[in-house]
Amino acid sequence: MSLPFNTLRSSGGSRLSELEARALEIIRDRGEQGIYQHELWKLLGIDSREGSRLALRLLKKGFIVREPVVHNGHRTYRLMLAKPVQRRAPAAAELSISLNMALDIPCFTCPHLERCHEGGYFSPSVCPVLSKWLNELRRRSKI
Repeated sequence: MSLPFNTLRSSGGSRLSELEARALEIIRDRGEQGIYQHELWKLLGIDSREGSRLALRLLKKGFIVREPVVHNGHRTYRLMLAKPVQRRAPAAAELSISLNMALDIPCFTCPHLERCHEGGYFSPSVCPVLSKWLNELRRRSKI
């Protein structure tokens, strides 16, 4: 069950106008094939200028996508509902790889970590253990 469009808010938090909500309902009812922009503004009883501005507002708010098309020899746009973006969580294997790699850095087990700094007696730029680890890492990545 989908929510009525007049209760939705854009990503900026502003509420949809009644005209925007009606337009979204018409676009949704047309399904996957969408609706030509000129057909939408005719159904809404608005002129082409207001129809174009309406489509651009809905596009900017992320509710629709506009696809340029040629219909009956005229350039126009097909309007379709935007698919919701689904962010996937990183897989456990991806996390373990990056964590294992971080745990392999020799600095974390170095007894001089607290006194190590650039220009100091213990310095990452002249550390033989860190250099050896970086060279090994570089060698493995070339294979």
